[in-house]
Amino acid sequence: MADLEYQVSDGIGTILLNRPKRKNAFTMEMIDEWAAAIRSARFDPEVRVLVLTGAGDAFCSGVDLDAFTSGEKSVLDHKTVLTDRIHQVALALEDLDKPVIAAVNGVAVGAGMDMALMCDIRFVGESARLSEGYVRVGLVPGDGGCYYLPRLVGTAKALELLWTGDFVDARTAVDIGIASRCVPDAELMDETYAFARRLAAGPPVAIRAIKRTVYQSARTDLRTSLDLISSHMAVVQSTEDSAEAMQAFKEKRKPEFRGR
Repeated sequence: MADLEYQVSDGIGTILLNRPKRKNAFTMEMIDEWAAAIRSARFDPEVRVLVLTGAGDAFCSGVDLDAFTSGEKSVLDHKTVLTDRIHQVALALEDLDKPVIAAVNGVAVGAGMDMALMCDIRFVGESARLSEGYVRVGLVPGDGGCYYLPRLVGTAKALELLWTGDFVDARTAVDIGIASRCVPDAELMDETYAFARRLAAGPPVAIRAIKRTVYQSARTDLRTSLDLISSHMAVVQSTEDSAEAMQAFKEKRKPEFRGR
């Protein structure tokens, strides 16, 4: 079996981290495949939503330190591993304007937590536990934790979690804004895919425009955001899907969207 599996079904692309015996710790080869899967989803019209999850009883325990620390490496080597390899996933996700859902089963530690944070939303199973554990091994968050976490929980709480490496349980993750939903472990994937199917059945052009606008608006002023949304609105209103949605509303039926 491959260490990372990617498949597409019913409008949903799924990335499965598949090293359960290593708590889905990732290798550099997995990172390359991971980023490639995201890029494939970006340009594949059959993919309307992307789901990320882990096999077994863990989401992801971060980078495989055995692979990461093997051999002699210079200071530049250490930086390059991050910028040219591991950071591929974050940058590929930034370019993806389709919804991305992390289904967090079990532990998500260090870069594993960062990989969950960089998704748009997170559903967590009741046994999920998340930790920015870098500090416990004398490291700084290497995969975007210092960027994503404050935007979800605020600066003070983010610093607390980053400085201590404390674990956050599933219900607390929802309470402080890391996760959207906490569900029984046995229902996690059913709940995640039910929500993914709901998004996949929606108007894809509008959904993608909403995602772009939300993220771009977080980095700009009100007038620029309103100007941006006026352009998006004009484009969306010109699509066949918009006309179909209006007609279906008038006829009191379920619309059928084609992504055009």
